[in-house]
Amino acid sequence: MESSDVVVVGAGPTGLMLAGELALGGVAVRLLEERSDLPNITRAFAVHARTLELLDARGLADDLLARGTAVYQITPPGGAMVDLRRLPGRFGMVQIVPQSGTEQVLEARVDAHGVPVVRGATVVGLTQDGDGVTVDCADGTAVRAKYVVGCDGAHSTVRRLAGIDFVGKQYETHILLADVRLTRAPQDTLTGVPNARGVVLMIPFGDGWFRAIAWDRLCEQAPLREPVTFDEIRDSFRRIARDDYGMTEMRWSSRFLSERKQAEHYRAGRVFLAGDAAHVHSPLGGQGMNTGIGDAMNLGWKLSAAVAGTAPDWLLDSYEAERHPVGAAVLRMTDAFNQVVLGRSRAQRLVRAAVLGAITRLPVTRRAVAGRLSQIDIAYPRPSGHDHRMVGRRMPDVDCGGTRLYELLRGGRFVLATRGDTDVAPPGVVSAVHADERLPAAVLVRPDSYVAWAHDRPAAPDVAAAVARWTG
Repeated sequence: MESSDVVVVGAGPTGLMLAGELALGGVAVRLLEERSDLPNITRAFAVHARTLELLDARGLADDLLARGTAVYQITPPGGAMVDLRRLPGRFGMVQIVPQSGTEQVLEARVDAHGVPVVRGATVVGLTQDGDGVTVDCADGTAVRAKYVVGCDGAHSTVRRLAGIDFVGKQYETHILLADVRLTRAPQDTLTGVPNARGVVLMIPFGDGWFRAIAWDRLCEQAPLREPVTFDEIRDSFRRIARDDYGMTEMRWSSRFLSERKQAEHYRAGRVFLAGDAAHVHSPLGGQGMNTGIGDAMNLGWKLSAAVAGTAPDWLLDSYEAERHPVGAAVLRMTDAFNQVVLGRSRAQRLVRAAVLGAITRLPVTRRAVAGRLSQIDIAYPRPSGHDHRMVGRRMPDVDCGGTRLYELLRGGRFVLATRGDTDVAPPGVVSAVHADERLPAAVLVRPDSYVAWAHDRPAAPDVAAAVARWTG
């Protein structure tokens, strides 16, 4: 029987990100993937600002930015235009890149760390005890690990074998997807048309191909296994948008029903869930892959600490406590978008659209919508009311003596950023000096770039106690 510290099941963006995080933390990780061949076309295409920040904290953002097209303005379904350049941080945009491009960036990192990726591995059994988990595969092989993480998608085998319920509903309107070439590309980078007949979106990949997406009410009853033809996707655009933008060629297509479901728990003993195995929702808003990468960043350093024996008793439980509410909020937001665009009642659609339109026309609420869509505003609960207001929030990428803080995070360790008035330099923690008067005098930043602890007037014992609490 093979053995490893952690087995990650599923080599999509979430599984690849998590495997890279674990390897960075010195964990022996094995990645199992059911697919035998590498896919060259996949569904997700939007990489939001907060995800770009997380990737930047590992030195991966620049590679991804070179692979796609930046969009600086978006219009939520039924709402007014939102200018993403007003977001805080370096990435006031949403990057449009095929999921395959994102996977290539993440896989290169996994390969550089020497992580074994076993393709064609179908998981059929999962048995856990007090010391670890045994994963059985269809070919008769088995792997023993201290922990297992299911990143194996909406129909997760790991979730089923762990006995975790997946609660929610299925939407009624089919989604048609196709990659097409155009003779008349839309002027807007991200083009969408919603009306009573359905919704169509056209997204450029930057290489001459466009992702055509249609929610077409006339196609609701078509069998899911029925192929999407070139004529069908072209006709949907002609009826809904009154324009097919001169479609001339189609290289790939798919038909599916989206769902609104979330795992009841993200942990069952030594088994964890992340990505689509933990949450699926309407693709409106482009939140799925971004939320999965956020799951991986949150869980990776915590599992690494558990394997190393330095994790406080509560640390692994904090994964579900922090990420389950994030997943639930994403489901609520995308469901609201879905109801605005595709709700059965025209009156309800109009009311919801009017409300969202009013929200996005006010500067304060428009900023809130941008923060939610970009995931910049994601924050985790503070342990107590006595904690600094920054605890649990995203750490800004401040200058630290000529080096950006997010560059200091690339080793996957905690960073202690102070104004230079404390001499504490804890072992295993990166020390840095910042001069930003808007920030507390001392900030302990987690490996996933969220604030673990902060103090406006710290004493050395306060800093030492905070480091000890988080690093054991």
